[in-house]
Amino acid sequence: MRRFALFFVIVSLLAACDTSPSVMNAITNLDERVRQLEQGETPDQNAIDGNVEVDLGPVDVSYTLLTGEADGRLVFYGVGGEIDGEVNPTLSADPGDVVEITLVNGHPVEHDLFIDKIGVATGSLTEQDEERTIVFQVEESGKYSYYCTIPGHRAAGMEGLLVVGDPVALEEQGVSVVKNPADLPPPIGSRGPELVKVELVGQEVVGQLADGTAMTYFTFNGTVPGPFIRARVGDTVEVSVTNATESTFVHSIDLHAVNGPGGGAVFTQTDPGETTVFNFKALAPGIYVYHCATPSVAHHIANGMYGLILIEPEGGLPIVDREFYVMQGEIYTVQPYGEKGFVEFSHEKMLNETPEYFMFNGAHSALTTEENALRANVGETVRIYMGVGGPNFTSSFHVIGEIFDRVYPFGSLTSEILTDVQTISVAPGGAWVVEFAVDVPGTYILVDHALSRVERGLVGYLIVEGEDNPEIFSEGPVAP
Repeated sequence: MRRFALFFVIVSLLAACDTSPSVMNAITNLDERVRQLEQGETPDQNAIDGNVEVDLGPVDVSYTLLTGEADGRLVFYGVGGEIDGEVNPTLSADPGDVVEITLVNGHPVEHDLFIDKIGVATGSLTEQDEERTIVFQVEESGKYSYYCTIPGHRAAGMEGLLVVGDPVALEEQGVSVVKNPADLPPPIGSRGPELVKVELVGQEVVGQLADGTAMTYFTFNGTVPGPFIRARVGDTVEVSVTNATESTFVHSIDLHAVNGPGGGAVFTQTDPGETTVFNFKALAPGIYVYHCATPSVAHHIANGMYGLILIEPEGGLPIVDREFYVMQGEIYTVQPYGEKGFVEFSHEKMLNETPEYFMFNGAHSALTTEENALRANVGETVRIYMGVGGPNFTSSFHVIGEIFDRVYPFGSLTSEILTDVQTISVAPGGAWVVEFAVDVPGTYILVDHALSRVERGLVGYLIVEGEDNPEIFSEGPVAP
């Protein structure tokens, strides 16, 4: 990692020829910070004094942030100026600017602020209204995450961006492979059987795994998961698989909705630049996983090559207001969790089942962003098609603050429906369907209730808008 944000500080200190204990301690702390950053570690806040005073010249831009809560999430609020009242505001500066950030603790609990890739930190604030100010210089254009390093707080929402100059080009960070959960075809309804054509393209792309971290994904049609395929019982489904000319691997498909050897894999081992085609009759209704079935199958799945196919029963499913498409997977990288730059797939970690990342829909915290969060209105009914690509871990899928009114167990649409369910267990290569009404506005958090996985990127938001419903949910004691 470049030491641009720290090197000039150390040089300034040494140039002053000041060997006082405070200055020497600052040099030691800064050097330790660099070492931790270069090793991909989160700095030890006890070893970092956020208020080390170094003369960098006049401040060019200054910001104040207040820790707080919004819609059940932990956040930073902007205070004053153009960012006043904004949640996790985007801060801006130009290369060479001296930046001042003051953090005010709005809670009587521990918070801090750390700026990713620059390596400056406030240290811990533990008292209500306690303040810390950091002053630092930025040199290179780019996007730098700021967040709270207290365990669980970043995953709970305490993260924003400092944008310096023109951000790093998207292609240098990797393209987005995130599948928008609302991107699925409409219900089939009561139509009769017909021919359904499905076109899939195997694409190997450098995609954005996390902010500042990229990896090579294997995808169907450029997203993780691949397209949501929709047909009905009695349909004939024609599947074509094209492997992009630029690919370095053979790719194929196994659809769990198929009755036939390999689920289609025997007909679709497709070389780069080639296309294969097969067809099948949809015999059984249900929600099914599909995935690449080229050895190493687990490798191709781990890198993102999976999706869902829905075979609707005759007459279709009951009508709901909103449908969403969510899949869980895990990522195995040579580099440790959180390391920036391009990271490589680790076959050894996959065999040992020790992933570095867990994810919904392709990337770290993918379903928490403005463009990809699930959205509904108070009073609406929601259906989530939830699948696990894996390749190894079962999901204990849960929506914090909701109860599933109706659940189709194991993806069966013809078995007895379960009601009033808190959490479902979705196996690798499996899928379930859940339905519920949303009664109260706010942000509901999607998790795997193996909750340590939240801190490795496995989290999403369902944002519900509308009028409060105090008869169901309100603060304070019951009115007399």
